[in-house]
Amino acid sequence: MTREEQLVFCKKCTNRKLDMQQGLLCGLTNEKADFNLKCDTFNLDAEAEERLSKTEEVEGEEATIAITEKELEKLKRHQNYRLALIAGLVVGLLGAILWGVITVVTGYQIGYMAIAIGAGVGIAMRYAGKGIDPIFGFTGAIIAILSCVLGNYFSIVGYLADFASVGYLEVIKTFSFSDVFSLMVESFSPIDILFYGFAAFEGYKFAFRVVTEEDLLTLKKERF
Repeated sequence: MTREEQLVFCKKCTNRKLDMQQGLLCGLTNEKADFNLKCDTFNLDAEAEERLSKTEEVEGEEATIAITEKELEKLKRHQNYRLALIAGLVVGLLGAILWGVITVVTGYQIGYMAIAIGAGVGIAMRYAGKGIDPIFGFTGAIIAILSCVLGNYFSIVGYLADFASVGYLEVIKTFSFSDVFSLMVESFSPIDILFYGFAAFEGYKFAFRVVTEEDLLTLKKERF
């Protein structure tokens, strides 16, 4: 049997194991499949079989399971971590500024903004970087959290500016980051941890490229 024919079974086996360098391996042997016609340790994963039979979008690790090793290698060639990083940082900064403005205008710190920022960062990285490696997700989560912290910083700066009737830049010049950070710590509440967690999750989840059936067909026609 060819490698592609073996993978038809491996993708639907509960013993499958994903290795980002080698592709799909057998979790029992940690090696590539070497059976011919029949695998004695094959154990059907009904959910995987149903998922692979649908022409729906798959992302992240699921995308790497649903494709062949050659297609996986082609997908990795399309990745652009630097561009994804820039896109994530830009959207994260814009989100932090928006968070600060909304908080100052409304007088309330809206925790759901953290979720929106996380999703925005992740989606920006997805379209800019087309990444499938774990580093894209981890980077999206980190940027999302840092953006939330920066959003809180801008909120405190806005409050101080309104209270002292001075400009925002004047506040930044007058108060050091440590001074503002101490105020952030005082206003921090346990619920903030929850929203930060949601932001990190959204940043991680949406940072990966979505692979469609159309993409897979294009990859099959693409030459190295």
